[in-house]
Amino acid sequence: MTDGPVFDQFNLVVGDVEASVAFYRLLGVDIADTLPEWQAHHRSAAGQGAFDFDIDSTTFAHEWDTGWNGGMGVLGFRVASREAVDEIYARLTEAGYRGQQEPWDAFWGARYAIVEDPDGNAVGLMSPRDPARARMTDPPNS
Repeated sequence: MTDGPVFDQFNLVVGDVEASVAFYRLLGVDIADTLPEWQAHHRSAAGQGAFDFDIDSTTFAHEWDTGWNGGMGVLGFRVASREAVDEIYARLTEAGYRGQQEPWDAFWGARYAIVEDPDGNAVGLMSPRDPARARMTDPPNS
């Protein structure tokens, strides 16, 4: 892994996950079903090459980005370490860019934060996932 951020994920935030899944499946994207309680909130596309493509409900977006203010999603960048998430977030926010989600130990086992680019687009910073730090969480209330 390089020392700098590497684009590796896009979370498309939508009003109706099932409708979006139907569209992308018709387009030809392989999107698997998930646990029944998560079907309406988070789905992942399989085999998208070097990056992850996830579809998330607007309700779920507020769970992992407390500052989410609308828009179509989050551009995700993989960074080398948990410490790098904090360092990059601090560097960007100290330079005047708005933080949407301060660095936190996310339930999926990664250190995660979100900042806004100059146009207000959400940019996620995620460390490698550590299964030992992952924890179960309930899906959001609809």
